[in-house]
Amino acid sequence: MDSTNYPLTLLYDGNCPVCNLEMDNLWERNHAGLLRFVDISAPGFDPAPYQASIAEMNALIHAQRPDGSLVIGVEVFRLAYSAVGLGRYTHFTGWPVLKPLIDWAYALFARNRHLASRIAMPLITWIAARRAIERSRACASGHCEINSKKGSS
Repeated sequence: MDSTNYPLTLLYDGNCPVCNLEMDNLWERNHAGLLRFVDISAPGFDPAPYQASIAEMNALIHAQRPDGSLVIGVEVFRLAYSAVGLGRYTHFTGWPVLKPLIDWAYALFARNRHLASRIAMPLITWIAARRAIERSRACASGHCEINSKKGSS
């Protein structure tokens, strides 16, 4: 794992249920602390330190490396999944023959993520509820980690 990429600060839209679900998935697996999470929709969020506008961050997911450089789009997910041990699930997205198609499909999704969230709300709610039950069981058995991903940058 390339240490120049971590800790990686993920700049996500907390007003997007699909985005929240995915950040929750990554946060839950972030045992090594290689990821930081910043909600760009939070009151008082200042985009200035990230060298991109909120409009740009809303168009495609952004992340910031420790050196201040930005990563944009699907590459953010490749790095984030690698950080939590799931890189094998995104490796193919960088293959030269698939990368342009996957980048295009993600950009299309990103532009329509709020509509996708509304359509998928029953599934999103079910997944979030299952995760809450699993966390509750973990806490009841004494294996609980209570942390907040929001504002942990």
